[in-house]
Amino acid sequence: MRKTLILAALLAATPLAAHATENLSYTYAEAGFTRAEADMDFLGTLKGNGGYVRGAYAFTPSTHVFGSYSNLSESDGAGQIRAKYTLQQAELGLGWHMNMSERVDFTADIAYVRVKDTLKVSGIPVESGFADFNGKWEDSINAGRATLGLRGTPSARTEAWVRAGAMDGSKMDSEFVGTLGGQVKFNPTWGLVGEVQWIGDVTQYSAGVRASF
Repeated sequence: MRKTLILAALLAATPLAAHATENLSYTYAEAGFTRAEADMDFLGTLKGNGGYVRGAYAFTPSTHVFGSYSNLSESDGAGQIRAKYTLQQAELGLGWHMNMSERVDFTADIAYVRVKDTLKVSGIPVESGFADFNGKWEDSINAGRATLGLRGTPSARTEAWVRAGAMDGSKMDSEFVGTLGGQVKFNPTWGLVGEVQWIGDVTQYSAGVRASF
């Protein structure tokens, strides 16, 4: 993991004459719907729905900064007992890209990721003997992520990207990270975006609208 982070950092700092492929913008703003599914082994699959915002800004021909924030939640209950689970994730990073052909860029990025989950339980009666489980519990993870990938333009109105790497941090072992996404453009500025991301046993689906500049 450490070697991967160092490699990505060096690539981001390398003063090569790297330029983005024509029609690919690394400055954009995006927002939409997101859904996460986590495999909890014998507990089954934990699911959550919510929204996200994401953006990037290219400050040189080959480098850009990016960030994102998502908030997902799921509620359940039986009788008067209610439980609500919330998952928030924020990300801030640095990316580098190099033209490989007329249609494809090589990409590398590193990012700081913070994940916070909250569980609220209410309505458990005192006479059940489990009333102490009523309340609010919070936990958070701070991690680093590094990925390498490809981003290209299969046609004049479409984009596609794939990235793979690893994420490691507090309270977690090193996990594989993979991303597969694409965009359909209405014009040079606006487009519809879809993406699937895997982090260990968690799969996150996103669909939104992107404005490229």
